[in-house]
Amino acid sequence: MKTPNVKALAASAVLVSVTATSALAADITMNLGFGAPEESLYGRFGKIFEAKAEEYTGGSIDVKLRCCNQISSEDEAFKAMQLGTVDGFFITSNNVSPHWPLMDVTVLPYIFQSGKHLEDVVDGEVGDFMKAQLQTDTSVHLLSFGPALYRDFFNSVRPVNTMADMDGLKIRVPKNEVMLATFEAFGANPVPLAWSETPTALQTGTVDGGDNGTSFIRDMKFYEFEKHLVVLEHFVAMAPLFASDNFMKKLSDEQREQVLRAATDAGIEMRQQVSNETAEVRKWLVEEGGMAMTTPDKADFVEAGKKVQNEFAEKRGAQFQELVAKIQAAAN
Repeated sequence: MKTPNVKALAASAVLVSVTATSALAADITMNLGFGAPEESLYGRFGKIFEAKAEEYTGGSIDVKLRCCNQISSEDEAFKAMQLGTVDGFFITSNNVSPHWPLMDVTVLPYIFQSGKHLEDVVDGEVGDFMKAQLQTDTSVHLLSFGPALYRDFFNSVRPVNTMADMDGLKIRVPKNEVMLATFEAFGANPVPLAWSETPTALQTGTVDGGDNGTSFIRDMKFYEFEKHLVVLEHFVAMAPLFASDNFMKKLSDEQREQVLRAATDAGIEMRQQVSNETAEVRKWLVEEGGMAMTTPDKADFVEAGKKVQNEFAEKRGAQFQELVAKIQAAAN
């Protein structure tokens, strides 16, 4: 009788163990979409999240970034996540509000007094409440509020030095009640348009201008046909990362914890990267992009913005009012 080959048996045991482990590790793909180019703010945030999610889960979750509306448009993605047909998506806060009106507390004009104020809000009690309440109300998971940039205003008609210069300008505005009311308060003529329709509308002159996070003006090459850049700092543009309940239920408890940690850490890292970029991008838009920049006295704009804050706090109900009060209190 032959003596068993101990080395061969040991090797076989290792192979069986590795195979079993691989089979037990739920290899899951997360298709993560966004509507902007791959090198945009969303794409950069996505790459950081992808690396961390795959590292933290030991490769059991494979994040696939899908830019440029490949799997959905930003305006349709939230509903798609509710239906479970999209795993995850980056959606600008103002485009969440039609599906969950409480998100508008972060959209209100001049609601955040500084970068630290915003961080204290989204990383604190208000942010935690909003994540939990969003999931309860819609089933969608808010994994990270992500980085935030001011939205800069731009137009193709004239420089804006006072609020009176806004009079009659046709301004593309997302389909968001707060933003529409804000530009009306500024004296402009807001035109609600989906993001997917916006580049063409700006390029063809269907609208005179719009506003975006400063880096998006460069990423989307709007400087090629919008020559007037106006620093109003009226809205904060956040880039939250969302995931569907259908996707999150595929994960083990450990994987879910690792994905949430990856989203949090990616948001913090991306926030650090972009914290000093606004001034640099504005400089590039002027020096390289050929835009003319104005920095109006914001007093009249801020006053108009406060009226919009009060208007929406009054009509949106007690929960909305409480969140606005908490955000205002966090500035002190």
